[in-house]
Amino acid sequence: MTASFGSYQNEIYLQGLVDQIPAFTTDAAVLEGVARGRMEPGPFGYVSGGAGSGATLRANREAFDRWRIVPRMLTGATERDLSVTVLGTAMPAPVLLAPVGVQAIMHPDGELATARAAGALGVPMVLSTAASHTFEDVAEANGDGPRWFQLYWPNDNDVTISLLQRAKAAGFTALVVTVDTWTLAWRPADLDRSFLPFIRGIGTAIPFSDPAFLAGLEKSPSEDPQAAVLRWIPMFTGTDKRWDQLPFLREHWDGPILLKGIQHVDDARLALDAGMDGIVVSNHGGRQVDGAIGSLDALPEIVAAVGDRLTVLFDSGIRTGADILKALAIGAQAVLIGRPYAYGLALDGEAGVRHAVRSILADFDLTLGLSGHRTPAELSPNTLRRA
Repeated sequence: MTASFGSYQNEIYLQGLVDQIPAFTTDAAVLEGVARGRMEPGPFGYVSGGAGSGATLRANREAFDRWRIVPRMLTGATERDLSVTVLGTAMPAPVLLAPVGVQAIMHPDGELATARAAGALGVPMVLSTAASHTFEDVAEANGDGPRWFQLYWPNDNDVTISLLQRAKAAGFTALVVTVDTWTLAWRPADLDRSFLPFIRGIGTAIPFSDPAFLAGLEKSPSEDPQAAVLRWIPMFTGTDKRWDQLPFLREHWDGPILLKGIQHVDDARLALDAGMDGIVVSNHGGRQVDGAIGSLDALPEIVAAVGDRLTVLFDSGIRTGADILKALAIGAQAVLIGRPYAYGLALDGEAGVRHAVRSILADFDLTLGLSGHRTPAELSPNTLRRA
């Protein structure tokens, strides 16, 4: 049996005996508000904002509210084992830290703090191409922790190959290819402040340290940062890829490959036909298509179509342990959490990430047991009812 994540609540209660309380809230519903009060407006808007009117952000949360858990009693759920293995990666719980870019705008340590926290907890992190630190530095901070790499697919094949080789050499074992963000959506929270980190050279540590990318520059990024930015931005944004290009990635990556950003069941089938190992049902946390379907609303049909032949993960809208349980019950094999740990990072660096992740894992552990289940494998659609 794995360690009890739910015991984190005992630690917190015992702190009260010496008049200590958590550094910030354990309530995911108010975490965003706490972060808003402490973060600068530009970074907060970048993390919290969505596309257009924010309709997809709202749809993600509303989708969870349409499902209700039906608890079972007297099932012997005192001891629980949350551990799973997904695409060869052993995890203490079916939870990964989603790829969140430009983490230096949230805290100076950025991805290094996240990597240390994830490594200490054994929770896999997915490193964004738009990271503020290099593969190598993040891997060192992460230690023996499991880690995956998220690719914003460059238009330059040599750069793509180089990034994949570096990721593999640094111990990243699975490739998560984001397919829904080949260009940025209309994001008013960022536009109203003219806030785009990449044009300021933030979130560019991976390409700016890459030999294939640097070979195309006359001067180093430190000598001419603007030229480096102007080379990188059109290289990773502005061009939509095609299904018939996926074999290129398989040729240059020998581990599992997942496509992140799948919402339509036909795209899930195409991913299966293309020989992908998995998909992430996601709408990029509501940041790309305004008025899109909530990710949880897309999940049941996709699981029914390909879930027995393709690893299906879930992302977008996860805030609580109950959310995790619902996504797993519908058929996801694991979930990715993003904004909650990003707010934790902004509030207290590595300690903040640890607190935010431990809180959501404790919530999930306790909710799993109190609903009558001992392992994630015991969850099924029968666990839920439509509200």
